Amino acid sequence: MVRPTKWRRIENTPVVPYFIPSKKDIVEIPENILKLEELEAVRLKDLEGLEQGECAEKMEVSRPTFQRILISAREKIADSLVNGKTIHIEGGNFTLNICPVRCVDCGKEWMESFENLESIKNGGYVCPACNSTKVVCGKNCKGKFCRKNCWWHRGDEA
Repeated sequence: MVRPTKWRRIENTPVVPYFIPSKKDIVEIPENILKLEELEAVRLKDLEGLEQGECAEKMEVSRPTFQRILISAREKIADSLVNGKTIHIEGGNFTLNICPVRCVDCGKEWMESFENLESIKNGGYVCPACNSTKVVCGKNCKGKFCRKNCWWHRGDEA
């Protein structure tokens, strides 16, 4: 059985999802698809100037995984610059944060992507252990991001 891919945590989503080279007389320009986690790896390492260990911690992945993401991103960027290809930034296996959630009925706790928290709060999500819809935020969020942005905690800070 293949291990599921871990969520890669990103802090920024790009405003511009395409970079297109200026080529005359060419109808179709080949494209490279740069995943959002690859863009985040380049941003952290090359733009922010962080060490790989720090980058891996921020993205909540191992150093070897970060290295693979960074190499893939740099190859796509170099190919696009050298060969005049479009860069399209989309997709990937990313999240803006990973927050703890808990089932009220059975007490099971697990980590969930920030993007799924709205469906959890609205009752559209079930506990993977007991299928209960009584799923809430873990309330003991360790990350600063969750404290500031989690729907359950917005009122707690005031």
